[in-house]
Amino acid sequence: MKVVILAGGKGTRLLPYTTVFPKPLMPIGDQPILELVIKQLKSYNLTDIILAVGHLKELVMAFFSDGTKLGVRITYSVDDKPLGTAGPLGSLRNELRDTFLVMNGDVLTTLNFNKLIESHRKSGAIATIALTKRKVKIDYGVPELDEERNIIGFSEKPEISYFVSMGIYLFEPEILDYIADNQYIDFPDLLKKLIESNKTVKGYVCDDYWLDIGRVEDYARANDELKTIYSQLFNT
Repeated sequence: MKVVILAGGKGTRLLPYTTVFPKPLMPIGDQPILELVIKQLKSYNLTDIILAVGHLKELVMAFFSDGTKLGVRITYSVDDKPLGTAGPLGSLRNELRDTFLVMNGDVLTTLNFNKLIESHRKSGAIATIALTKRKVKIDYGVPELDEERNIIGFSEKPEISYFVSMGIYLFEPEILDYIADNQYIDFPDLLKKLIESNKTVKGYVCDDYWLDIGRVEDYARANDELKTIYSQLFNT
């Protein structure tokens, strides 16, 4: 199975670190986050990898080369202009002829990829999105109103739970029919297209550790927590 890793973003939320340094090469512990992701994929025998690169691509390509040093095969898809999160897949339609995995290159998670793949294949869905639950605490009293604005309930500092995308997707090649070459499109818009076309899109809900290393505070947290979850990252 081919894996497309999205590694072309500018990492603006990690400025100033990413001004001259691509986010995929930001170190977590003693290795770049993208190297850690690739080693994790290798442990699941996912070794045919396409890196979709853009910002400071030369540094990423020089570091990983063809993947030999990590025991995987790496090729590159170069975006000369921003294409959103899903747009880079449009230029890969000739390579993605079977079920394929797409993920962000800055995700730290103990997700079991084998279980995700098995669930997708059993479902018959055109797309499966890995999901995790998040809670947001509201620091205010929250009233409940009826149509006449009578207060019929009141919650003091409630917690709201909701599912979020983990930035990990399984797709069938048919989804590429919904992405034009060089089209700017993000995954939410692609998924809306699939749903509007009556295609089956599944959510894979898990309670595994997950951290999107997009902000400075998340980057610091990843470095603090890596030792605790490191052994759980790999399929052993």
